[in-house]
Amino acid sequence: MAAPMSQSLGPQNPGPSGAPGPQLGPGGNQQQQQQLGLAQQQQEFDPVQRYRMLIPQLKESLQNLMKIAALNLAQNTNIDNGQKIGDGGVQRFDKSLEEFYALCDQLELCLRLAYECLSQSYDSAKHSPTLVPTATKPDAVQTESLPYTQYLSMIKSQIACAKDIHNALLECSKKITGKTPTTQGVL
Repeated sequence: MAAPMSQSLGPQNPGPSGAPGPQLGPGGNQQQQQQLGLAQQQQEFDPVQRYRMLIPQLKESLQNLMKIAALNLAQNTNIDNGQKIGDGGVQRFDKSLEEFYALCDQLELCLRLAYECLSQSYDSAKHSPTLVPTATKPDAVQTESLPYTQYLSMIKSQIACAKDIHNALLECSKKITGKTPTTQGVL
């Protein structure tokens, strides 16, 4: 899929007959690498993909935490029973617990971000249910899409409505603060 796109969008090298041929050399390869890099960056910022990547790490961290806890418990039991145990080999429980909680925090942030993205998507669909055709694909205009001029007028009306609400709230706060000194004088 990336090859036809780079051939149609990229510069064309003339073939032996002087006619334009497919793009050859490091330029096409570099463009494909950039597209792959961009896809990987998008996956890194996708909270659901990040969540899926962190789950195996969390499982491994939990297993490590339980193993260290069991070893520490066994060592403490042996010490309490008066058996002499070597000091080496036991890892610190607090470091393992800190690693586990750090992964849990990252997972929580991923889930919150995914929830925010989903709620913004719902709000966007609610307040702007029709799509605007993109400039890159003018031939793929959907039947449900708005022309750009109608989209602009809808956005301007939404901005005007938000300003009206803002002004009404400011007026209300001025009235409330204006009444507060007079009511204090009556008391």
